[in-house]
Amino acid sequence: MVAASNYKGKGKAVDDLVAGSSSGMSNNDDDDSDFEEVTQEYLDSLIAQAKQNVARKRLERASVAVGEDEEIRLPEENGAQKLPELDPGRLPPTYITLGKDRRDFPSAVRDVDVEYAEQASSSSSGPAPPLPPKPVNKDGKPLTAKEKKLMKNKTAGPGWFDLPSPDAADLPRLYREVEALRLRNALDPKRFYKREEGEGKGIKGLPKHFAIGTIIPSTTPFGTASHDNLTRAERKRTIVDELVDDAEAKRYAKRKFEDLQGVRGAKGRGTLAKKKALRKPKW
Repeated sequence: MVAASNYKGKGKAVDDLVAGSSSGMSNNDDDDSDFEEVTQEYLDSLIAQAKQNVARKRLERASVAVGEDEEIRLPEENGAQKLPELDPGRLPPTYITLGKDRRDFPSAVRDVDVEYAEQASSSSSGPAPPLPPKPVNKDGKPLTAKEKKLMKNKTAGPGWFDLPSPDAADLPRLYREVEALRLRNALDPKRFYKREEGEGKGIKGLPKHFAIGTIIPSTTPFGTASHDNLTRAERKRTIVDELVDDAEAKRYAKRKFEDLQGVRGAKGRGTLAKKKALRKPKW
């Protein structure tokens, strides 16, 4: 009886194993069927859902950043900063005009509101000023584009004090004056100047726009002539004449010339006999 009962138990265990294996095979079949059911539409829906999640996170970050301090960044300039023009133009009057002495009170105080009211009343009552006339040539006709370009190149413009462009006929004369100015370091042994860009290039080294001025005689507070001015006898027509007539420059040039002549004379004509006399023995 015991053996029979054992046999029955073993048979039941075998039946359970067969049932478990059949259920495992059925589960595997279900999983395979699930994998086979994944389509392109299902994948597209997953991608769309992921994009929505990313967009929602970006909106959340933006809403958090709005509550924080805002940081403003200016765009960086690619090119170098432009330098301002030399001529500032017409400046407005100052608000306070001081007296001649520091103990005096301000002689005038500018009121901007009153000026605006006066300008508004004057502009409404009087007509506008006329426009400046257009430039014309000698015949009274309007200037062509070529003539306007030539007129524009004649001067350096108001930003450079309207420096003129000299004519080609005056360039040789002006070159001598400029060369005398460039050789100013030869007049004073204790002054040294930086070499200019156009030095040593002849007339081609002259700047396009330049001018040589004349020093106007100044007066003292009492109305008499200042001692710093040149006398009528010392004034010359050109810079070269003034430098040649300068006594101090003459002395320095003469001394330098004698030094150079002494160095050259030691190696020049008439020195062979002296050299032979030195080589000749004394006994």
